[in-house]
Amino acid sequence: MSTKQELISEMLEMQKKFIAYEQSGQFNAEEYYVGEWKAYRERYQELTNEVREIASKEANFWK
Repeated sequence: MSTKQELISEMLEMQKKFIAYEQSGQFNAEEYYVGEWKAYRERYQELTNEVREIASKEANFWK
């Protein structure tokens, strides 16, 4: 199981990749939603879900 920081680090790297893609002038909405970037979006959603789950457990731990 990954730690929250590892998951966040992966998310930040993914964000850098997307920002570079968007700023390159090559952005294509179709590719983003149904092409190569579909897997990117799915992985990013998985990461956000995992981080949210860990954070929720941490928050409840301290109550």
